[in-house]
Amino acid sequence: MASDTPIVLIGDRAEVAPRPRGATAKLRPGRFALTVAALFTFAFLYVPIAVLIAFSFNSARTGATWQGFTLQWYERMLSNPRLIDAAANSLIVAALSTLGSVVIGTLMAIAMERYRFRAQAVWDGLLYMPVIVPEIVMGISLLLFFASIGLERGLITLIISHIAFSMPFVYLTMRARLADFDRSLEEAAQDLGADEWTTFRRVTFPLLLPGIISSALLAFTLSLDDFVTSFFVAGVGSQTLPVYIWGQIRRGITPEINAISTVMLILSIVLVILSQALQRRQSSH
Repeated sequence: MASDTPIVLIGDRAEVAPRPRGATAKLRPGRFALTVAALFTFAFLYVPIAVLIAFSFNSARTGATWQGFTLQWYERMLSNPRLIDAAANSLIVAALSTLGSVVIGTLMAIAMERYRFRAQAVWDGLLYMPVIVPEIVMGISLLLFFASIGLERGLITLIISHIAFSMPFVYLTMRARLADFDRSLEEAAQDLGADEWTTFRRVTFPLLLPGIISSALLAFTLSLDDFVTSFFVAGVGSQTLPVYIWGQIRRGITPEINAISTVMLILSIVLVILSQALQRRQSSH
């Protein structure tokens, strides 16, 4: 309770005195300004997205004039072989890079949380670096690295690159999960005769599973939406969906691009909602 809140004594009880009407009125302009600022912010962020979704159903091919509702752009999107190939590449790269980043990131988080060694803080900082390094710098450095070792650009370079920038996010998520992990459950299992592998399989892994799934969804979303790194390391015939969309936008924005963007947006939103739901669930436990 604030120190300036008026208190009155009624018999042997202390109660909060009602505020004067003038004091309440003075607060209203501030609340109104905050409400307007919040509405303006949300409008600035989401109105362009709503316009994009709406015009993906516009029967006009070009221009910003609404001419009628249609689903032809979604039908054309599904019948475009180059788009289907790009979408398949994105899904393959996202799935395999998610698997790799989750395995590496989870094992690295367990090692960094449970073992102490020299220069651990330095290694911990190096694992955080890809999160703050500009993505264009990372893309160029990966391109130079693959060129120096003679690895031809393609799906392999895409998968390796996506693991490189997704793994730190998995690592951060799992470190947060391990910070609240109760080691006494593992000790109890070992006291009952379980070896290390059995303890990990029957105790550790089930307890970490919500965090693993949450980090996997996050890594999958990051990989699916990535453009900058994919642009540098993708080869001929291995372009991902964001790279394909960029190539089409250079010729002009069409309702088909709006339809593709809408599908990607919906998929990303679903994955983020699932990730947030799992994080809230694990924090509640």
